[in-house]
Amino acid sequence: MTDPTTDPARELAGKVLDGQPFSRLLGARVTAFREGTATLELDIREELHQQNGFLHGGVLSYAADNAITFAAGTALGPAVLTSGFSIQYVRPATGRTLAARATVVHAGRRQAVVRCDLVTRDGEGAETLCAVAQGTVLATAPERPAGTASPGPHAAGDAPFAPAADAHGGSGIADRAVHDADSADGAGAVPGT
Repeated sequence: MTDPTTDPARELAGKVLDGQPFSRLLGARVTAFREGTATLELDIREELHQQNGFLHGGVLSYAADNAITFAAGTALGPAVLTSGFSIQYVRPATGRTLAARATVVHAGRRQAVVRCDLVTRDGEGAETLCAVAQGTVLATAPERPAGTASPGPHAAGDAPFAPAADAHGGSGIADRAVHDADSADGAGAVPGT
């Protein structure tokens, strides 16, 4: 099992998230990133509240959007865009930490459907579900012929993560650490699987 403090895929996903100025402003961090799932967390602080003292719905939407897109990127590859998502707020968000846990429900060659549960944690670690989201994410890179390996992040002119903005102009990018070129057989290895 990979040590979560030194997981290279999660570390690389964290660097991508840190490349988003808005994510840095919110203090978001990737706490889990493996095939089919991603978790983003941020500390709840007063300047992120709305007028009634609850975490602002826009912060919840941001977290859902990014977690959904990062999770989809583990299934579709790094070049993805959120084509749309919906969110249902089930109770006001209060606590110390917000966690957005996204899981791929279905992935095809060009599209993934992802569910995201948004929970808050209090000072003792008790969790409360505050919102549920579901999104559709599209692959933007050309399809590779069946049976061919990805060139991996070390292909000429390829960055390990090519950030892409959401179709709606947001910053919900997703990427995965694909080390196909570095794997023993070069056939689609994903760290942590």
